Amino acid sequence: MLKTNKAVRKRFKISARGKILRQRAGRRHLAGSKKAKKSRAHRRAVEVHFTDAQRVTRNLPFGG
Repeated sequence: MLKTNKAVRKRFKISARGKILRQRAGRRHLAGSKKAKKSRAHRRAVEVHFTDAQRVTRNLPFGG
């Protein structure tokens, strides 16, 4: 029986075109010492590297 890994489902999103998206690390705390440009860039989700994409999709059998 295939099951969705809930931890993976919370961390990744599959776009309408099938790309796997993730949030950037380094936004949770100590934001005062980080540049505003970096903080703005971290708002946007980025695509998961293709070497990791297969591992993520294996844990999301129904598309998350």
